[in-house]
Amino acid sequence: MNMSLFIDAADFGFSPQSTGIDNAIALQKALDASGTIMVSRPGTYKLARTVYIGSYTTLIMGNNVFVQKEDEEGPYSHVILNKGALTKTYDEQISIENLHIVVNGMDIRTFDDVFGLHGQLALFYVKDVRIERFRCMDLGKMQYGIQICTFEDIIIHDVMIKGDKDGVHLGRGKRFHICNGIFQTYDDAVALNAHDYDVGNPELGWIEDGVVENCHDLARSKENDAMGFFCRILAGAWKDWETGMVVQKSDTVVSSGRLYRVKADADNKAYVSNTQPVHQSGSMVIDDINWTVVQDDVVYTAGVRNVTFRSIFLYKARIGFSVHFDNDKYSRSYYPGAPVPHQEQLVFENIRVLHDQKIPFASINTPIDVLTITNSSFKNNSISFHGNKAMTEYYKTRINLVGCVFNQKGLMDLVVNSVENKEIQLNTTASVSIDDDFTANLIPGPGRIHANSDLGGLSKVRT
Repeated sequence: MNMSLFIDAADFGFSPQSTGIDNAIALQKALDASGTIMVSRPGTYKLARTVYIGSYTTLIMGNNVFVQKEDEEGPYSHVILNKGALTKTYDEQISIENLHIVVNGMDIRTFDDVFGLHGQLALFYVKDVRIERFRCMDLGKMQYGIQICTFEDIIIHDVMIKGDKDGVHLGRGKRFHICNGIFQTYDDAVALNAHDYDVGNPELGWIEDGVVENCHDLARSKENDAMGFFCRILAGAWKDWETGMVVQKSDTVVSSGRLYRVKADADNKAYVSNTQPVHQSGSMVIDDINWTVVQDDVVYTAGVRNVTFRSIFLYKARIGFSVHFDNDKYSRSYYPGAPVPHQEQLVFENIRVLHDQKIPFASINTPIDVLTITNSSFKNNSISFHGNKAMTEYYKTRINLVGCVFNQKGLMDLVVNSVENKEIQLNTTASVSIDDDFTANLIPGPGRIHANSDLGGLSKVRT
């Protein structure tokens, strides 16, 4: 290999001995040269401000290289952000390898660059991206490890992320692969947030056509540490602005060919909108409502579809998968009367529940067409359907369990429903019960469950 084709960041002054400001200037100069930039000298490199990476650029960190955030001129959010994020212009062919971020207590959402973007490594408007061997072991409570929104064709391989906030947090985009991950997080290990709080993602839309595989959700030693999920699968919907509509924090409307969101405090305050927002960018206070322009391409629904989860190891005692609407003072994902977002075609292969708590394998409070679960191992872990007063009709869901192993002794509530008029079709084949006394139970609540099953007591059950 001809090393002259590579750029050494040290030639620009990037050094373990330099200040965070000098290192930021040096690394930015190296990144501006594009091509392949290498940091080969081991050590801890201070960094005092965000650096920006552009198209056709590869950044390779050597072994035992750490990038540590430092407050030398004020706190900042992102260690690395792509250049096109500032203008909503796609950057292409970006590769970041072996980046180890040390947060060093600088955990802050400034939104100086893009409102709603607060990953330590953040990308917005990108295509053809590869992130490999990423490490961050000290996430705080405010910032995600990796955040990517509005994307096509991303690969995130070999990550270790520990701390309090989301590990990998995706907004809208298509074609993705997240694999070989070790997560030990208080909040979500992986978040597929097609909808989100107003501060959670900069844009809204569908997340589709992806694979999440060979990931481990590790337990932590702290008590009361069951917040979040291994994966949050978040949907939402909104409608056209109309006179007199009542809105709250994070609500979205369509107006004049754009999406607008309410930026407000999480104080449960409701606002009546009598004046249509039509400004083309930024924020404007109208009728005491702070309307912020989100995006120019109009969509009315957001959700997750055509995604496979494969070889997931659930050590942490929390809900594995939450197919989710928010409905609280921070955000209500579904605005009354909006089109219904049907999350679609979610597949779960070789999922291993490795904790002993009676906690749902999956918690579902959005419409979803089909759940396919194959070659997976359950303990006392139900598939739970529940509403959150977001809508009155949650439509029919079909569940296919194929080749699954049931480790529970005695009775297990396999499917539990509390949604009025919810219809569920359960099919199980090639099931294995470890205990001879194992019995599966269905709790239809105010809905209906139809079963065609090889599990004890469930053969062609209609409840």
